Amino acid sequence: MSVIECDVEEARKRLEQADVAVESGNTDHERWRASRQGATAVAYDDKVVVQGSNPQSIEALLREGGGRAHVYFDGACRGNPGPAAIGWVIVTGDGIAAEGSDTIGRATNNQAEYEALIAALETARDFGYDEVHVRGDSELIVKQVRGEYDTNNPELREKRVTVHELLAAFDEWTIEHVPREINDRADDLANEALDHA
Repeated sequence: MSVIECDVEEARKRLEQADVAVESGNTDHERWRASRQGATAVAYDDKVVVQGSNPQSIEALLREGGGRAHVYFDGACRGNPGPAAIGWVIVTGDGIAAEGSDTIGRATNNQAEYEALIAALETARDFGYDEVHVRGDSELIVKQVRGEYDTNNPELREKRVTVHELLAAFDEWTIEHVPREINDRADDLANEALDHA
């Protein structure tokens, strides 16, 4: 669940412009409510509360774009290849803006790392950030994205192209390798998704 402090009438207009159906609230305290892709937003006097399985689908429409974000990503698999999952976190000066995890079926660890990076960048793009600083504990993926390493694997090459297409949406971006301890929240999310699969 996330709480977005905002002008709730302006937020309503943004949702309606994105073709999201907005309905009356269910109680005297609710100004309005809306649902989109597994998420529900409920407006009160000066804030909107978003919850559900995919809250970023509504959050991206409600938050004002721009600014800088730090993006953390991690993929995990049991066996290589094996059952795999992803985890990612987007952090701003106000704290965690969004986080997510999902199982992705059977994959190698490198495929899972790329899928986590792609999911995180798609969300950062949808939130409208101008600048992203990406951090992951997979040195291979970071160096492939930076162009320091190449890959003979066609699927990983394709995922790298997708990452570069997503990065092109930002005015500025960096990507760096960090130790696992720095990336622990994304790592925890990926492993929790696998544990609950």
